[in-house]
Amino acid sequence: MFRGNHPTRVDEKGRLKVPAEFKRVIDEKYAQRFYITSLDGIVAQVYPFEEWERIEQKLAALSTFNPTKKKFLTRTNYYGQVVEMDGQGRLLIPQILREAAHLRGEVAVLGQLTYLEVRNLEALEKEIGEQAFTDDDTSTLDKLGI
Repeated sequence: MFRGNHPTRVDEKGRLKVPAEFKRVIDEKYAQRFYITSLDGIVAQVYPFEEWERIEQKLAALSTFNPTKKKFLTRTNYYGQVVEMDGQGRLLIPQILREAAHLRGEVAVLGQLTYLEVRNLEALEKEIGEQAFTDDDTSTLDKLGI
């Protein structure tokens, strides 16, 4: 499982240096192949390919005419690319996503259990400051048994 925030950098060539904590999980559990995508062009989602294939299997079971499936696939394909981790533990963020999400220099890399989220650090800090965790959020988690 991927947990926590481990800031790192996206270099001038668009390569994300995978933080050591996450690299350890990858080395123990996954291969070196990933699907990097986004639903909104703001947040990059880095899926170990095995995790992405689980999502694809669920999508394949849905009707071709399901509008949410089509919307999801259009967005994830637009931003998405299959990427191999290089020998130095780096992943090339797709250029279209890198530019849309302003992923350069210092970035936040957040563990989201089965995938990583890469965010522009300044934008994330602003979002956290502006969006309080509310009583409704706490109530929702309580209903989910968390």
